[in-house]
This record gives sequence, structure tokens and C-alpha cells, in this order.
Amino acid sequence: MLWRLIRTHLGPYAGAVAAILTLQLVSTATTLYLPSLNGQIIDDGVALGDTGEIMRLGAIMLAVSLVNILSTVAIARQASATSAGMASDLRREVFGRVTSFSAQEVSRFGAPTLISRNTNDVQQVQLVVNMGLMFMMSIPIMMIGGIFMALREDVGLSWLVAVSVPLLGIIVGSIVVKMLPWFRRMQESVDAVNRILREQITGIRVVRAFVREDVEEKRFDDANTTYTGTAVAVGKLFSSVFPLVMFVFNLASVAVWWFGAKRVDAGQMEVGAVTAFMQYLMQILMSVMFATMMSMMIPRASVSAGRITEVLQTPSSVIDTPDAPGLEDGRLPVRFDMVDFSYPGAEQPVLHDITFQANPGQTTAIIGSTGSGKTTLVDLIPRLYDVTDGSVRIGDRDVREVPLEDLWRHLGLVPQRPFLFSGTVASNLRYGDEEATDEQLWEALRIAQAEDFVSAMPGGLDAPISQGGTNVSGGQRQRLAIARALVRRPAVYLFDDAFSALDVATDARLRAALRPHTRDATVIIVAQRVSSIMHADQIIVLDDGRVVGIGGHEQLLASCPTYAEIVASQALTEEAA
Repeated sequence: MLWRLIRTHLGPYAGAVAAILTLQLVSTATTLYLPSLNGQIIDDGVALGDTGEIMRLGAIMLAVSLVNILSTVAIARQASATSAGMASDLRREVFGRVTSFSAQEVSRFGAPTLISRNTNDVQQVQLVVNMGLMFMMSIPIMMIGGIFMALREDVGLSWLVAVSVPLLGIIVGSIVVKMLPWFRRMQESVDAVNRILREQITGIRVVRAFVREDVEEKRFDDANTTYTGTAVAVGKLFSSVFPLVMFVFNLASVAVWWFGAKRVDAGQMEVGAVTAFMQYLMQILMSVMFATMMSMMIPRASVSAGRITEVLQTPSSVIDTPDAPGLEDGRLPVRFDMVDFSYPGAEQPVLHDITFQANPGQTTAIIGSTGSGKTTLVDLIPRLYDVTDGSVRIGDRDVREVPLEDLWRHLGLVPQRPFLFSGTVASNLRYGDEEATDEQLWEALRIAQAEDFVSAMPGGLDAPISQGGTNVSGGQRQRLAIARALVRRPAVYLFDDAFSALDVATDARLRAALRPHTRDATVIIVAQRVSSIMHADQIIVLDDGRVVGIGGHEQLLASCPTYAEIVASQALTEEAA
């Protein structure tokens, strides 16, 4: 899976990879030639006292070294640029896939693991690619070429190569095998740390309100301890590699000098040949060590590649139809025809046999007890989820047959928990329309009853907004989200409990200001307060995922016990207050 992922995403960099491989050939060839030159200087120059030969061979050696240095530097620069480019493409592809997910896939993976897969996991793959590009060809050539050159110097010492290379491979290979399961645990523990940290940062107010700092600290400490223990276990195994490698290196060096000296004394070798043989043996062992280091990185990268591939190969449950004709601009009714919806793995459907129509120029309100399926029903219109049975239609088209971009272009959604992005008031409002003028933004703010507090903010439209809108109150955040939807001027407005943080007076002013602005649009409002929707043209009453009443306020009071019960309970609450 790792190699398939790398091969696919290195395709656009084929030219750069070819250049790197060519440079590796040059670098490896010069590296293999240098010990032979060194041996010739000792045997043909120093031993014979031939200064001219020493100068000649020295000049060649200097030139070869310069070529080696330049090619090595070029390899490092090109490999870093190529691996970074590939990682950038991979992150972009993962991000694109995640943004195509429906709410169902996002919930299944979870935000923390999606973040770590697009950062930490991609980084692990990038590291392996970088190392591979730097040593992919040089390692096997160095090993094979080093053995050939060493035997060329002296066959009698070849048994040292036959003993030291397998010994080093067996030692390091056994450690790599032990490290493999630990790498998967490490990536999973990174996910756990990210998940808990994200929960604690997002829910810091709840943590403090319930004085649960100690409990949350213990949760984080447990996850952090697990990650630390895994990292320490990997570190211990990793740290044992180098002492063992150095032991083999030193043992091989002693053996070469010991047995080489005997062969020199017997007249079977020259001193320069022993020196060259020694250097070739070190090059061979270094190649084995680098190969082993890469093999140690590959298991973790393989785990990361599997996690990345899982994201890339997960299809969205919401399938786009980009080639289908778009919706016509203008007045668009929304109709639910015998709609059922079940969450994956749920025993019972959340929505049963939902049938109603919301018409342009009218306000359709949806009310019901907590858990009755109000938000789920609204989420089916922009296809955050797809229906299990039946159909949701906008205009005369099933929403599943409309290109997603075109569908969203006709919708203005204010979610139950409005989210603002880091930037300014203006940049957040222009999510609705990038070309909106300042005058259009102020008009939307006036309708959303947000003009006063935005005018009072330093910079007005240019006032900074922190991530999530944490530097404004809940009511201000809701009004900015409503203004963002108004800037778009869509054919269908979806307000999912969008007035819950507003006081009754502000709620009333906002609804009054909305009427002329949305007179040609289809407006669907999910609300908890009866006072927010009692003047709606049509009220849909949900109970346990079923429609139990459709009509106006007075009609439902008389004909729908569930609605009457909701009205009565809220009246009692207001009297008690």
C-alpha cells in the first residue's frame, strides 16, 4: 500500500526522479572510485616515493571528490523539493476528499484522526520518500559495487564481507520486526491525544463550569502516558541499533587490519590494497546500515500510508452528479415525499414517512420535542445526509439529481451551532457572496439586527473574528451567521434553531425585518420557541420522527395534542419565570 501510494503521487515528478537517479549514479560511482584512488596513491606513489604520481593521482582524487560533493548536494536539494511537493499534493488530495465527505463519514472517522492523517501521517510518508530518493539507487549499487571492488582488491579477505554483512542484516532486521506493531500503536495514540485535546479546548467552558479540570487532566495524562510509553518503547529499540551497528563496524575493522596485516606480511597484499579493502567494507556496511534505517522507517510509513489510503478510498455516501443540469433560478418549493432516514447502524429510523411541501413566499416552521428529528430533517435538504427512502425535491428535481455546487448555491443555511472563521466580519459575511459590496454587507447586518454591535467593534466590517467566533457572544454569532446567509440571497433559507440565543424583542425585530427580504424565497425555520414560529404560514409538528400535525398556529392548537402540549408547557415556563 505504501509503494502504491508513493508511485501514484510521484507520477507528476517523474522528471525530477529521473534526474535524482542520474545524480545518484554519479555520486555512487565517484564514491566507489575514491578508495581505489587512495590505495593507488599509497602503493604507487608513497611506497615508491614517486611525487609526480602522488600529485597526479591526488589531482584526480580531488576532482572526483568535487564531483561527488556537488552531486550529493544536488541530490539532497532535489529530493527534499520533490518529497515536499508530493506531500503537498497528498495533503491537498486528502483535504479534498474530506471536504467531499458527508456528515456521516466525518462522524465515522472523527475530526482528530482526520487531522492527524493529513499532518502526521503524510509527514511519515514524506520522510520515507525523501530518504528513498536520496538513497534508493545508491544503496544497492554501493553494496554490490562495494563487494565487487573489495574482491578486486583482494579475494582472500572476501570471507569478512560474507560474515559481517549478513550479521549486521540479521541484527538490525530482528529489531525492525519487533518495532512494527509499536508503530501502529504510536499512530493510534497520537489520534487519542489529539481527540482528547480537541475535546478539552472546545469544551473548556463546560469543564470549568462543572469543575472537572482534575478529571480532564487525568484523561489527558492517561492518553499522553500511553503515547509516551509507546514512543519510549520504539526509542529503546531504535537506540539499540546503533551500538550493535558500531560493534559490527569495529569488529569488522579489527578483522580487516588483523588478517590484512598477515597477508601483507606474507606478501599477498599491499598496504594500499588493505586500506582500500577496509574502506570498501565500511561502505558496504554503511549501505546495509542505511538500508536498515530505511527499513525501520518503512513500517511506520506503511501504517501511515494505510490510514491515508483509507481516507482516500472512502467514498462519500452523498454522490455528486456534476454533469446533471442545474436548478433554474427563481422561486423554488421544497417537497418531502414519504421520506425515511436511518443513521448507519441504528436500530430504528430517525424519520418516518415525512411528507410536506414548503412553498416560496411562505414561512414553514418545524417544531417538536428534543430528539424528534428536526435538525436531521433540515440536513437532508443540502444533502449533509441522503434519505434512506423516499425523496427530497427542490423545484421539480430530486436533490440527488442536482449537482452539489448548484444545489448549495440556491440554499442559505444557518446551522444550529453557527460557526465563524478566523478573519474579519467582512470575510465571514462574504462566505455568502465573494462579490458582495460593503453596502450589501451592512444591509444584511441591519436585517439580522447586527448593525449596532458591528458598528461598535473596532474597525467595523474589518473587526477581527477569532476562530469559531469565540470573541463574540452566542447571540452575536447567530446574527452574523444569519447575515452571512442573507448576503447570498438564496432561493431557499434554512434556519436551524437560528434564533435560540436571541432575546424575545430581538427575535421579533429580526423576523419582521426578514419578511420583506425573503418574500420570494422558501423559508424553513426549525425552532424550539413557539413565539418564534406562531406566525408562520405553515407549522410542521414532529414527534418521534413522524409528522403529527400540519397547519397554522390556531388550527394546530385545536387539532394537534402534541402542539398544544408544547404551547402549554412553554406558557407554564414563562409564567413561572
